[in-house]
Amino acid sequence: MTMERPAILVLGAGGHGKAVLDLLLAHRGWRAAGVVDAAPRVAAVLGVPVLGDESALATLREGGIAAAHPAIGANAARRAAADRLQAAGFALPALVHPAAILGTGARVSEGAAVMARAVLGADARIGRLCIVNTGAIVEHDGVLEDAAHVGPGAVLAGFVRIGPGALVGAGAVIRPGVTVGAGAVVAAGAAVVEDVPPGATVAGVPARPVVPG
Repeated sequence: MTMERPAILVLGAGGHGKAVLDLLLAHRGWRAAGVVDAAPRVAAVLGVPVLGDESALATLREGGIAAAHPAIGANAARRAAADRLQAAGFALPALVHPAAILGTGARVSEGAAVMARAVLGADARIGRLCIVNTGAIVEHDGVLEDAAHVGPGAVLAGFVRIGPGALVGAGAVIRPGVTVGAGAVVAAGAAVVEDVPPGATVAGVPARPVVPG
């Protein structure tokens, strides 16, 4: 007898929500139970029904859905959504697309999402609520701290550390051993060759601080 896959609720009907649903539709271990959104604008996403706004969370949990995922791209908003899901009693399992590649010893923490064609090198560590987006590479011994986001096609060489809540834009490349500080932003296409201070924004080749104004 074939066991039914466990259900997982997706919070977020936007672009990242669609990407997470695509992951779940390809996944053999989970099935998408539905979507909730702070302000629903559509009836379904990729054929998965939108079940209402967050006021439905308690009822859905009582109805037997035990797991959920905060499918929100913005790091601070994703953290806040995860807090609301856990307060409602949902577990936040890690989600790894079946087309991702995980090296020996790579670890993915709760609430994180590793998307299609992403590569995690040996002993890479992906923190809670992180996103490793489509085609991104986190090489050996890389560390993403909680709620960091590595954009599509970005390449983090060995021993790179990305601080909590930091964002590495699409197509950026980071030299081995570099640390990107908490809340920092690496612009799309940047080539980072030295440490980035917490809260800073860097862009260009080689990457340099962006001065506001």
